[in-house]
Amino acid sequence: MKTNRLYLPLLTTLFFFSANAQFRKYSNEFLNIGAGARGLAMGSAQVASVNDGTAGYWNPAGLVGVKDNPQINLMHAEYFAGIGKYDYASIALPTSNNKRTIGITGLRFAVDDIMNTLFLVEPDGSINYNNIQSFSSADYAFIFSFAQKIKEKANKNINFGLNAKVWFRCRFANPE
Repeated sequence: MKTNRLYLPLLTTLFFFSANAQFRKYSNEFLNIGAGARGLAMGSAQVASVNDGTAGYWNPAGLVGVKDNPQINLMHAEYFAGIGKYDYASIALPTSNNKRTIGITGLRFAVDDIMNTLFLVEPDGSINYNNIQSFSSADYAFIFSFAQKIKEKANKNINFGLNAKVWFRCRFANPE
């Protein structure tokens, strides 16, 4: 009976720790959308099997699968009935000996033509529709990737990959 009293608080504590690990704060959430038709169709299970130009997003070590010729990947998707626009572009450049690959990736998630109605009402209470202006809000990210083969045998390959990410958010007024 005493051992049951010990297990209950222990299991409750483990439950709360595991539930806390699943929490997201939604900052830079556009980096979790994904890239490439294959990766999105696989439900983001692409991490272990990627070997094309989208590897800079999923798993940089997979860039060594790009051989002989550079690869360019482009993707456009719209969310929320066309309000949010997601753009992905990448280039993977293999070296002449196919042991190293360099990748550059660009991501953009934006909502364009947002109506700013803060100055719609004049100080006298009248409505002036000429005061409506539009603006855009966009998140940008650039991923710089490097991959290298370390060991290659018939039944065992060891690859190394490295990513550096830079992201920023900007809002700008649209010209009229």
